[in-house]
Amino acid sequence: MQSIIFQNATVFTGDSFLSGASVRISDGYIQEISENGNIPATDSGTVVDLQGDYLLPGMIDLQLYGGSNLFLNDIPTPETVRHIYESHRRNGTTTLLPTIHSTSLDIMLQSMAAVAIVRDENPFGVPGIHIEGPYFNPIKRGAHSMAYVRTPAEGELETLFGSNADVIRILTLAPEILTNEQLATLQRLKHPDTRLSLGHSNATYQQAMNAFDSGFPLATHLYNAMRGFESREPGIVGAVFDHASVHASVIADGYHCHPVAIRTAYRLLGERMFLISDALFANPPRPNFSLGEFVVHFEPDTHGPGRYVNNEGNLAGSALTLIDCVRVAVDQAGIPLSNALRMATAIPAELIGLGNQLGKIKPGYVANLIQTNQTLAVKNVWTTTF
Repeated sequence: MQSIIFQNATVFTGDSFLSGASVRISDGYIQEISENGNIPATDSGTVVDLQGDYLLPGMIDLQLYGGSNLFLNDIPTPETVRHIYESHRRNGTTTLLPTIHSTSLDIMLQSMAAVAIVRDENPFGVPGIHIEGPYFNPIKRGAHSMAYVRTPAEGELETLFGSNADVIRILTLAPEILTNEQLATLQRLKHPDTRLSLGHSNATYQQAMNAFDSGFPLATHLYNAMRGFESREPGIVGAVFDHASVHASVIADGYHCHPVAIRTAYRLLGERMFLISDALFANPPRPNFSLGEFVVHFEPDTHGPGRYVNNEGNLAGSALTLIDCVRVAVDQAGIPLSNALRMATAIPAELIGLGNQLGKIKPGYVANLIQTNQTLAVKNVWTTTF
């Protein structure tokens, strides 16, 4: 990446806003920030006047499934992964984990191999894959196909982690359906960079707390496809709220969670909450999609981005990108902008072990940046590859 100096920017550093600031990037990294805008131009560099617009770290989305028209489960190839990345990158998501929903072991392995190839090409853009399922509690499978939801077959975990194990950044599963032996095998075989996430689970409060205390640092899409909070059985939602360190993702699309539920989670979790898009497709969303028993259609909404539902009427994913979720969190749930931005940048970066390289505008960080106006409409995106 050539040297670029951004001037007259409202910079979100990852912690706070700087008005009228300048930022210099070169060789793919952020080199310098001046709060008073005094970074002199050079003959070899390009000067970009942002005219007061926001300069933000690129969004980091840890759960999405497709791009404009290709879906990883359907075509598990490097070309699909690249398409997914480009579809979301132009909307400001500069780092993402392509996600597959419950499927066969063969498709899981093909998807992992495809993501590994693109990860090697673009390690800060596609650092790995999120495998969501198939080891779910059938009661909480949501839109996942019953044809694939299962407990691991004999030797399946060994095969899953037998190659490209380092590409699995998040594995979502329901711990209560696995035996103690299977859980021990999972912990033994998984790569140190793999984060286990509790999701699509009917675990009790105590079962969830036990999981959080023994190797599950994450919970997938809070409130959705998990045992809810009740007065006599606080369930998984209660365990997430009550635990000291577990982090939970939230789909802030206006459909999966009511704004009050998002605001409540923010007040209780604070920095332990992060945003995901859960996007099936985007730019624009496909009207219909079928993959075996996985059949969904898009329901437009004049008051929002619309949503995907399956043929049983269950929510099956969103139709937006992560910057839209930030906007929903701010405009509908009342979360301060700086906090909502952290939930889409610095916090997810930290959760996948890249917090010292991504998610902030600071010297030494990768220069994945976006320009938006004051309503968070994306105007420009700058990314780098190494």
